[in-house]
Amino acid sequence: MVRYVCMDVVQLDSRTSKQSGVIRYDSLFSGTRRLCQIQVPAAGPSAAVSVIPGVVFSGAMDGHVRAYETGSGKVIWDVDTMREYETVNALKASGGSLDVGGAAVAGGMLFVSSGYSLWGGTPGNVLLAFSVDGK
Repeated sequence: MVRYVCMDVVQLDSRTSKQSGVIRYDSLFSGTRRLCQIQVPAAGPSAAVSVIPGVVFSGAMDGHVRAYETGSGKVIWDVDTMREYETVNALKASGGSLDVGGAAVAGGMLFVSSGYSLWGGTPGNVLLAFSVDGK
């Protein structure tokens, strides 16, 4: 199966619902690699976005969860979740593609479910918790 992928994150003005900015996902890659080329599986953002004041969190099929500055669209944080993890219950775990539900933000923590095997994604089985202070 061949898919053409060209995904962006669009910023809307909450008062007017008009587009006020756009984050071109292919700008995250250097050189000639672009997401608007033929790719299977898709690598772009696919999970629902989550927003806190000043930041948009977006998960992608390539396993990355990124934080974008809402004003400029600049990437301010990027974590590749597609790897093996040491877990609190000592079970084997690995991250994969990020799709469907977005990140949850609560109590100063960001929670991300990593692993989605549909549509050519990479399976995984971890719930990751990130904090500002690294605890």
